[in-house]
Parts: sequence; C-alpha cells; structure tokens
Amino acid sequence: MPPALDVSVVIPTCDRPQLAARAVRSALNQTHPVHEVIVVVDGPDAATVETLENIGDPRVRPVVLPERRKAPNARNVGALEARGHWTALLDDDDEWLPEKIAVQLNLATAANAKLPIVASRLINRTPRADSIMPRRLPGPGEPLSEYFTVRRGLFYGDGFIQTSTIMAPTELLRRVPFTVGLRRQQELDWTLRAIREADTELVYAAEPLVLWHQDEDRDRISLENPYEEQLAWLRANRDLFTARAYAAFALSVLSSMAAPTRQARHFRELLAEARGNGRPGALDYLTHAQIWALPPSVRHRLRDLIVGKHQPAGKTENAH
Repeated sequence: MPPALDVSVVIPTCDRPQLAARAVRSALNQTHPVHEVIVVVDGPDAATVETLENIGDPRVRPVVLPERRKAPNARNVGALEARGHWTALLDDDDEWLPEKIAVQLNLATAANAKLPIVASRLINRTPRADSIMPRRLPGPGEPLSEYFTVRRGLFYGDGFIQTSTIMAPTELLRRVPFTVGLRRQQELDWTLRAIREADTELVYAAEPLVLWHQDEDRDRISLENPYEEQLAWLRANRDLFTARAYAAFALSVLSSMAAPTRQARHFRELLAEARGNGRPGALDYLTHAQIWALPPSVRHRLRDLIVGKHQPAGKTENAH
C-alpha cells in the first residue's frame, strides 16, 4: 500500500466494550484496508482491553490513558499516536459502511488542496426513524460557518458534520487539535478552526458512509445541556463565524439549549446577542420564537414530518 494511502483509525472509548468492538470491526472490514485501528481507552478499563484483544487482529492497538479526560483529548492522543498519512475518526457507538475509506481516499486524491478534510453524509438512526444527513452539501463559495448554521427551514437545518465522518491528514489533526473540555459542537469547532489553515478545503462524499446510532435511552455526555458554556464558546470564537452565521447559531442551537429552562431572561439574552454581534434574518427570529413556543416533542414530530423521515425495518412510531 503506498504510504500516501495509509489510513490510521482513531476510536475514543470508555466502559463500552461491546460498542467499541462493533466500531472496530466496521473499521477492519473496509474494502480499502486500514493501516491500524488505535482505540484510545479513556481511563483504566480492563473489560474493553480484553474485548479488543479477543478480536485477534494485529492492526488493533489499544492505548490506555491513566485517567479519564473525555473524547476530545482522546482524539488528540490518537492523532499523536497515528502512523498513517491519513487519520479517520470514529466514535465508539457508530459504524462505518464498508466503502467509507475507499470513497474518501478517492476524493482526497482528487482534491485541490494539499490538506483536504473529507467528510460524508451519514444515516442518522434513532429508535423512531432513519434519515440521511446532511440534507444538502455546501454550495460553491458558501461560507462554511453559514452552511453549518443558517437554516432554510423553520424546523430543521441543512448543513451538518459529525465526527465519525471525518478523515483528514494526520499532520492537520496534530496541528489543529480538538478543544479539550468542550462538551458540544466539537466537530463544528474543530472544522471551522482547521479550515482556516493554509492549503485546506472541506470535501464531502455525497453518499452516506456512516451509521450514526442515536439510541435515545443511552447516556451521552453530549446530550447534557451546557448552555452557559456554549454561549461562552460562541462569544470567544466570534471570528469563526460570519455575522449571519453567528446570529443563526444563537437563535437556533443556543435557543434550543436555553428554552427548557423557561427563563425569559435567556430568551432576551439570545436576541440581544444575535442583534448586537450578528445579522439575524427573518427565519432566525421565527426559529427562536417557535423553539420557545412549542414543546420539544411537538417540534420533533413536525420536523420528522417535514423532513420526511422513514421508519427503519422493524421499527414503529411507538418504539420509544
């Protein structure tokens, strides 16, 4: 295998040996063989190490950290350990479809930039339904901060990137590490910072290449609600966003996080933030209003209806 096509896989995990094994097997079963699968075990976890050893593939390399510092740190450790020219990220509760790496390598070799970031669409699977995300890919010349944040529909966004879809040059992942301590928007934060580096571009595979499992009864750190933390992150990273994107993020993503508090001061705070530091459009104001006016269950059902989600095999609407 030519060195330029060597791919290291980095999987952060902790206390979920069966999920980690499923993710590892999806990486090992790629039609383009990967060079190594680095499983960064986030703190002592004998059960996971044993499960990985039982897979019996010499490409699987556990790296056990002395203490738990969460997924962004584990990804950074994995990038430092990686020996491949490319590093592909995979969360332990997701799976890759078999052609994922092959498709992304073809896109990478055809890219204009020396350090392309290659992502893909994915299959978003919940107990209620399957859907394909993102709904659309970035347009020519479209600012990425606006692609990821500015809505074209009242109940959904179009732009999206998720960790398990990302493959990038190992050099770039070392130069631009993930932000340790950030509980949400880890991919958005990393992508917007990485794309500012010289000779980079973001390329998408049009087909879904990742199965994103969103089991709604499973504990996820990323599902916690760090509203104040996220507002502080937005303010500290204003330079990553256009004025339009800044306002859209405040009145959609942050609004969704603040609305469950039912505190009117947060409603006003986000309006002031969007107006004072961004350039909100009419749809941003409407989005903010409906988020606060409608219960989340109603919004989710309306979104599913509008987006046109379909039921996966064997699932019914009452499955949750």
